[in-house]
Amino acid sequence: MTNSTIAESTPFNFKPYEESKGEEYMNEAQKAHFRAVLTNWKNDLMREVDRTVDHMRDDAANYPDPNDRASQESEFSLELRTRDRERKLLKKINDALAMIDTDDYGYCESCGIEIGVRRLEARPTADQCIDCKTLDEIREKQMG
Repeated sequence: MTNSTIAESTPFNFKPYEESKGEEYMNEAQKAHFRAVLTNWKNDLMREVDRTVDHMRDDAANYPDPNDRASQESEFSLELRTRDRERKLLKKINDALAMIDTDDYGYCESCGIEIGVRRLEARPTADQCIDCKTLDEIREKQMG
């Protein structure tokens, strides 16, 4: 994956939200900001899917040399694994967009407190506050 591909598949190419003093959490401006971030990220991922399909269709060849065939299959396999991870991410993005519509976005699914604008800027699909996420990771580490 090239650096340009990485940059295109992450939501970090946006202007951070400027909070005003005393601003209400998850007001219409914040929701509009995060909707735009998530929608742009989703569109970038969908463009990458289209590029992969085009690349695999255009570059697929039946090389007579087994090493060339193996290299191509390995490349395609890596691309497909990346797209599969992005498919799961697309589901999280769609879930986050749906949460914006129901006014549940930005609140921890576990304890209900505010996740925070800065955490959402770093991870727009976050559905837990940092404390609950940390506890989940500790439990996961202890169990596995």
